[in-house]
Order: sequence, then C-alpha cells, then structure tokens
Amino acid sequence: MSHKLYRFRMLVILAVALMMVVTACQPAAPAANQGETDPLVKAAKEEGMLTVIALPHDWCNYGEAIETFKAKYGLQVNELNPDAGSADEIEAIKANKDNKGPQAPDVIDVGFGYGPQLVEEKLVMPYKVSTWDTIPDEVKHPDGYWYGDYYGVLAFEVNKDVVQNVPQDWADLLKPEYKGQVALAGDPRASAQAQMSIMAAALANGGTLDDVTPGLEFFKKLNDAGNFVPVIAKQATIAKGETPVVMRWDYNALADKNALAGNPEIAVVIPQSGVIAGVYLQAISAYAPHPNAAKLWMEFLYSDEGQLIWLKGGCHPIRYNDMVKRNVIPQELNDALPPAELYAKAVFPTVEQINNAKQLIAEKWMQVVGADVK
Repeated sequence: MSHKLYRFRMLVILAVALMMVVTACQPAAPAANQGETDPLVKAAKEEGMLTVIALPHDWCNYGEAIETFKAKYGLQVNELNPDAGSADEIEAIKANKDNKGPQAPDVIDVGFGYGPQLVEEKLVMPYKVSTWDTIPDEVKHPDGYWYGDYYGVLAFEVNKDVVQNVPQDWADLLKPEYKGQVALAGDPRASAQAQMSIMAAALANGGTLDDVTPGLEFFKKLNDAGNFVPVIAKQATIAKGETPVVMRWDYNALADKNALAGNPEIAVVIPQSGVIAGVYLQAISAYAPHPNAAKLWMEFLYSDEGQLIWLKGGCHPIRYNDMVKRNVIPQELNDALPPAELYAKAVFPTVEQINNAKQLIAEKWMQVVGADVK
C-alpha cells in the first residue's frame, strides 16, 4: 500500500472518529466472548500478576484501566518505569529475556514505528484478541504480532500562569519571550512522542514526512536561542513552570488540563501548521513471564469497556468506528472531544516514514541540536 493511500485511509478513520455524533448508548460489551475467555481468566489468575511498563496513569486514562483490570480479575499489576520511552520498553524486553522476575515486562505500548523492529527481532508473540476483526487492517500486523490501540495529534500544552501569550504555531516558539520555556515530552533519541514532535516541526518548516531534517534544524534554532529546555516534560514540570510550553499528544495535554483543574490553567493548542497524528500499538513480549495475564490484558483493552476507558482519557481508541456503528459510545464522551475542524490538517505518517525519521533523529540529534534531554 502506498503511503498516500495509507494516509488517506487513516484520515478517513480520524474524520469519522471526530465528526460523528452518537445519540444512543448501550452497555459496554464484556471483555470478550465468555465461553472463550473463561479458560484464559483461569490461566491468568493462576499466574497471579501482570507486569506493564511505561504507563503513566494520566496517559490515556491508564490509571483507571489498570485499577479496573485489577478489580475485575483480581490480578496484581506490577508497574515498571511509568516515564519510560518506547525504546526503553524494547530494551527492557531484551535485557530480561532470561529473567522471569519482576523486571521483565509482559506487555508494551510503543510508537507505531517500532512495529517492524518487534517482529524482525522476534521480541513479541502473536495473539489475536476476540475483537480482532474490528481493528482496521492498516494498523495491525496480519499475524497478530502487534496492533494499534489509540491515536491523537501533537499539540502545544501551555501553562498560562507562566506564559502570557500562548503560542499558536511553531514559528512563535522562536520568539525571545519564550526563552527557557520550550520542552519536549521525551528524549528524541528514545521517545516516539518526541520524535513525532520533530517530524511535526519539520512539516511546519519546509520539510516533509520523508525529510525531517528541517525539524532538527528548527530545534537547533530553539536551542541556540536559549528557548529550549533539555528536560523531559511531564505534568509536574509543566505545573511548576519548569517546562511551561511542551509538545505533547493532545490526550495527554487534555488529561493534564483536567487533572490540574485551573491550578495552573492549561491551554491546549493544535498548531496552525505541522499537525501530525500518531498511532501507538500494543504487543505481548515473546518472553512474557505471565503470558496468559498478558493476553487477558489485551482482551480487556480491546473490549468496549477498555476502549471507552481510553476515550474517557481523550484518546481515540482504535475500534472507535466499530463502536460508533453499534451506538455504544456515551454522548458525554463524544461531547468532550476537541472540535473536528482543529484536526482537519492532521497527517498520518507511514511506518516506513516513522522509522526513517526515528533513525535520522536518533543519529543526528546531538550532532545538530546538541541538547542532552534528560
């Protein structure tokens, strides 16, 4: 499939997800077909635990997802390094291949571009959830090695108590008034969110999805101007004013806005140019110490119940279109979504474009920008 066709089909998904208004509501479906999951539930309970990694509770409402899963099935959930990046998750699998202890992750949630690597390096096992057919083909491995889970677009998250004039586009960030204020939500050498931010900056500065060098050059200008802060931004650093302007997935920014509840006041801005959409994906480690718990976790996340938990967190779940057709999305969740027109310019990179950009950014970040993000 050409990348143009891929982007077109993904844009159709986004457009439907954002523009359809659903008026009816039915109860969420169970985690999966009861007859199919009973043996799986039993096997998972015998394992007794699930180990996850890189799941901040405010990311896509993962806190509620984890607590609901624990209560539903009576399993412990061992949470490793909530602030890890996608590359860190993959390294955790590699480093614990022969380790069945608590440092070995059962499941991962990584950027879309990491899908081919997972398969090539035989780091994940295939598993098709019971709702498999309702996951769009463009965002799942045909053999079930990985599957998209949710998507959003990159936005500016701004602490309005610190920043008087909220930036509206990438070029604004170069202004002297933002000195020591602009940050990324990850290390560009390891974080999919940070890498996609640089891709977005490239689009806004004459680059393309196939040439992200202008994005690196933009961040060099930011750094040379003293505007860039080499700190991995999160809710606490934003609230304290340490990183008051951050490139962040819209759902994370909206979650921060809700959680902080005006203390400080947060603005979430979809930039006027360089609007990029990104899909994340789920996979089960090939070396998972608790493979049945991992499969049960996937069944939960890809059930209507799990998908609605993500939607509640501002993320568009990958099965959104199917749920719209069946009228199972509460009206208040649709009403909470940002206006569709803000997303009209969003583009979806292909896996190949993401991988090429990821490699270039990892290799050239220090050489071009020279900011050691920690």
